[in-house]
Amino acid sequence: MTRAARTLVFGAFDRHNLGDMLFAHVVAALAPRRERLVFAGVAECDLRRWGGHFVRAIADIAAADGDELTDVIHAGGELLTCDTWQAAVMTRAPEEAAHAIRRFESRPAERLGWGRQTLGIAHDIAYLLPRHALRRPGRFVLNAVGGIALDSLAQPLRDEALARLREADAVTVRDRLTQATLARHGIAVELAPDCAVLVAELFGAAIRARGAQGEVAEIAARFPRGYLAVQFAAELGDDATLAALATALDDIAAENGFGIVLFRAGAAPWHDDLEPYRRLAGRLRAPAVVAEALHIFDICALIARSRGFFGTSLHGRIVALAFGVPRASLVADTAVLSKAGAFIATWEPEAPPVIAPDAVARGLRLALAEDRAAALGTSQALAARCRRGLERLLAL
Repeated sequence: MTRAARTLVFGAFDRHNLGDMLFAHVVAALAPRRERLVFAGVAECDLRRWGGHFVRAIADIAAADGDELTDVIHAGGELLTCDTWQAAVMTRAPEEAAHAIRRFESRPAERLGWGRQTLGIAHDIAYLLPRHALRRPGRFVLNAVGGIALDSLAQPLRDEALARLREADAVTVRDRLTQATLARHGIAVELAPDCAVLVAELFGAAIRARGAQGEVAEIAARFPRGYLAVQFAAELGDDATLAALATALDDIAAENGFGIVLFRAGAAPWHDDLEPYRRLAGRLRAPAVVAEALHIFDICALIARSRGFFGTSLHGRIVALAFGVPRASLVADTAVLSKAGAFIATWEPEAPPVIAPDAVARGLRLALAEDRAAALGTSQALAARCRRGLERLLAL
């Protein structure tokens, strides 16, 4: 009897980030041969204590590769534009990442080389695995990937990403902007919702159980009239932005009797940071808590139990949508392309667009007025579409 091929689930869940870590769970839940799954990224990492997986480094897998047929599913995310410099920094310990950023701040031409050397790989678009990296490559598929900034990449990087797409057996992308960009390069792909839309359907019971205990339950008890779940990337931690956020959040909290809960959707370098959260909490008149939660199901529960989500995280927004929670997406500049903006335009065109720090109060009022039943209808339709598309890819 011929043994079934093993499947590498490949993606950026080798660092602490809500969305990427959820992708691995969704693929594992729907995969027809779970016992043959290997979770792989560009760095070895054990994130099981935070609800993730033990992830093997692709360089180690390739070095020990035998004659076993290996299928690969790229699990999702903004994979088309993440280069080796970015991936190497985000998968380092915070001190090492900070040292690398300082070291290469004035030496940008050396960054990719350092990234390749650090990760032990020979390609530059870090999370698009070349077929030739494996001795016996089977089917290569890419699920609901994004690349809104693909055309802004340096040409060698863009060419590498396009070559990986052309050699794949099947590709779906998660937004119309990426789809249109690839069409301009002669690559026709289908749309599929980001697979985090399945989080409530697949893991709702586990998430509700997490939310009924520990820090999330304590937070819910502290705010009997509810709370806003607020998150933002560390890059928005300047004083002017914090001042604008504090004014708007105080207004919304006073109008509704809400508390404010600040939480991280990702703790990897270049993601979220407790320090600006603490500075914002110090500016707020409204009662506020800085949550310590890092287990991804705790984060999901914090969002699911909230009266509304507000933040920069695309997957914070998608988790809120999955549970029918009002949501608003923050960006530093509405004129700049964003993952949240691309998602909204593709899958939630009736929802308020992304909002800048100086328009938060108005944006939150619009979001909080949304009909919860309508949100659940949207999320269920997207979940059904996502499941069909992902199961079709996995069947390959």
